[in-house]
Order: sequence, then structure tokens, then C-alpha cells
Amino acid sequence: MQPQVYFHNLGRQPYEPVWRQQEALLKSAVDLKIARRRAGLEGTDRNEDPALDLPENHLFFVEHQHVLTLGKSGHEEHVVASPERLSDLGVAYYPINRGGDITYHGPGQLVCYPILDLEQFFTDIGKYMRCLEEAIIKTCSEYGLEAKRIEGLTGVWVDTNKGAEARKIAALGVKCSRWVTMHGFAFNLNTDLDFFDLIVPCGIGDRGVTSLARELGRPIDEAEVQTHILRHLTEIFGWKLVRTD
Repeated sequence: MQPQVYFHNLGRQPYEPVWRQQEALLKSAVDLKIARRRAGLEGTDRNEDPALDLPENHLFFVEHQHVLTLGKSGHEEHVVASPERLSDLGVAYYPINRGGDITYHGPGQLVCYPILDLEQFFTDIGKYMRCLEEAIIKTCSEYGLEAKRIEGLTGVWVDTNKGAEARKIAALGVKCSRWVTMHGFAFNLNTDLDFFDLIVPCGIGDRGVTSLARELGRPIDEAEVQTHILRHLTEIFGWKLVRTD
């Protein structure tokens, strides 16, 4: 059966409410999976009792206000700006529960949060991460920009054959609990890259960051990029998308 995914385009939002919304959806999905297991329904598609149905899948697109987030394996010293500097710039800061190190979110950046029950797709977190990267790589190619992976470094990069001159155009960081995901990726479109000077991006100090606008030398139609990303994600995951807007 084709998994169903509810799509939410949230526009520009502060970080914390969206983080809390993800947490609530993940908890609801995990609680439902625990209930299904206790009822002996694990591995079945449907049940007459709606309370024991399959977990819902959700996909959020959002543009955050200025914020730094630190993953659970990250290092606080990778925030190189002082708290006073962050305050002056209006940059919030949250240690959170995703994988990865420090990253920046802000205007001009497409942030994507899939809350998926991977047992409805495939139970392979590495494959899941590569699928997210693939949607970004395919979207970059729509603009004539070659983007690739670098082995051992999560994310999507340009000029991968130039060593330290390679630049990250999209960062990934996820959490997975009982095969339910949250967090996701951040794709730099018209992002003000100066904000990355506040941190050591993703804890990688020897390579830079970039944006689609910088690589193409022109402003980017962000709604157009969202359309490409959504189409590629749908093709890659094979889900049935339900728009909530």
C-alpha cells in the first residue's frame, strides 16, 4: 500500500514551536507503534480500531528566523560568536536531539522536516539519508548545478573534486526513534552566508558553505525550488502526498 504523507508549508516561523510540533508528532507515532505491538498488530497494515491504525506521516517545509541548533553529538565550542553577539544579531540558540553538530537556519533557506514511519517505507537509516540528499542533488541539477556527496561527510556539496574548496549547499541532521524520523535537511537558497561565520558549520572547519543563489549568481525563486524538491521527494519515496494548504 502506498504510504500517505501530509504536507505542511509553514512559511517563516521561529524555531521552537516547529521543533515542539515535530516532537509531539513523533511521540504520537511512537506511542501508537507501542500500542500496536502490545495488541499483537505489529506488521499488519490496518485494524478496525482507528486508535490502533498506522502512524501518520508528515512533511514540513519551513523558513526559520535566525537560529543556531546544536546536535546531541556536537561541540559548544563550534559556536565561535559570543552570546552577546548572537543577541545583537537576533540569533536564537538551541541544543537539540538530532544527530550532527552545529548548524544555522535562517531566511532564504528551505528547511524540510519529514516525520515518517520508516517501517511503511524501508528500515534503513543510511538509505533514508541518501534519499534526502538525492532529492537535493536532483533539484540542483534542475538549475544546471552539479552537486554531489562526499564520502564520510553527510550533506550535499558542490565542487567535490576540489578538496578544501568544496562547499556545502545543504546540511542534514535527523533523529529516529522506533523507525520514526524527525528533523531533516536545510538547503541554502538565498541564504545570507555571513551568518555561518558565527559557527564552525557542522563541525567541519576546512570547507566552506554556499547557496544556490551564490553558485548561480542570481536570486532564486524559492517557491520554484520547493516545487522541485517536493516532486523529487515524492518520486524517490513513492508516497501519496496530501496537501494541507
